[in-house]
Amino acid sequence: MRALCLDIEGGFGGSSRSLYYILKHLPREHVQTTVWSKKAGPIQDLYAKESIPAQAAPNMPKVSSLPRFSRNVIVYSLFIREWLASKSFRETFYDALDTFDLVHFNHEALFWLARDMKSRKPKPATMHIRTNLWDSGFARWQCRIVNDSVDGLLFITENEQETFERHCGEKTSGHVLYNVAEANLDTIDPWPLNEEFLTGKKLLIGCLSNYSWYRGLDRIIELAEALKSRGRTDIGFVVAGDTSLTKSLPGALGEFGRAGLSLADYADHRGVSGSIEFLGHISEPERLLKSIDGLIKPTRENNPWGRDILEALAAGKPAFSVGRYDRFVETGVTGILQSTWDADTLASELARLADDRPAFEKMSKTATERIAELCDGRTQAQRLLDIWQGINAA
Repeated sequence: MRALCLDIEGGFGGSSRSLYYILKHLPREHVQTTVWSKKAGPIQDLYAKESIPAQAAPNMPKVSSLPRFSRNVIVYSLFIREWLASKSFRETFYDALDTFDLVHFNHEALFWLARDMKSRKPKPATMHIRTNLWDSGFARWQCRIVNDSVDGLLFITENEQETFERHCGEKTSGHVLYNVAEANLDTIDPWPLNEEFLTGKKLLIGCLSNYSWYRGLDRIIELAEALKSRGRTDIGFVVAGDTSLTKSLPGALGEFGRAGLSLADYADHRGVSGSIEFLGHISEPERLLKSIDGLIKPTRENNPWGRDILEALAAGKPAFSVGRYDRFVETGVTGILQSTWDADTLASELARLADDRPAFEKMSKTATERIAELCDGRTQAQRLLDIWQGINAA
């Protein structure tokens, strides 16, 4: 079987890396995969090492629904222009379909292309649902189109499946397929951190995320303030990702955004710049994992199960996040999971763990074991192959 996988990124985000990790474990004697990514990036080099054909396709059209009606009107209006500009990509795509048995759409943002393929040149297809779309008329419309356009649905956790089915208004025959996560830190060098920043730090907590209001990285500043008030400047944070602030953010964050400033400037304004090192985007996040003790994901979306968390836990780095789904992050076992964000309580817990290294190391060991059980590459790849073969034979 030959499968064409369409990736809306290029190694710069979790969905792209998740696709790579499962494809590398697929048995080549049963399936040959080719990957087209919307962006050129480090992922093509990774695929080359695995002898998986991969190329950039910058005109690949993508769009996904947002929470607010006004934002949806804007993004879908812009998508009309993007769709028209993608004509050459679509022609190349449809010509290439003759050489493939199945198409895998790696993100729900490719829903309109999947719809177009079904009406223009039907092919067995699967789609990976990787986010929980905020409830709106646009999201419900998008989910219904997805459900009508592909033969198989894959969900990264039970949460995405429940959300999707709620938006669709019906049950699906989809499959929950946890993202593959693995830690290969022995052969890489740690990310070089500022020596002055590291001085006196007993515990180093990292964050792997670009800033958005929903991702909640500004909460790290609140947490650093709570620790500083306790005199715990020995606990530091390292943030890897774009920390630009937009003009539409609420309160002081929006004021900083309108002035062209970043989250680092805001941290300096709040008097905690000595507790946080901002790295900007880094191309090798696994090197940062080797440099830190744990990972924080202070999400406002209550989704403690992203690529960053899985990779951290696989590397034996306890995770600290917000939500109620404890399949991966479990309080006192693999990290700390708060049902609602509470900076003061989390500051106290981090201070306790900084002083109780055996407890921290026990969580580290359990984290590695849990991900090895739930997110094993060969097991998940075999499940994907079984799904593909079943759809292709139907």
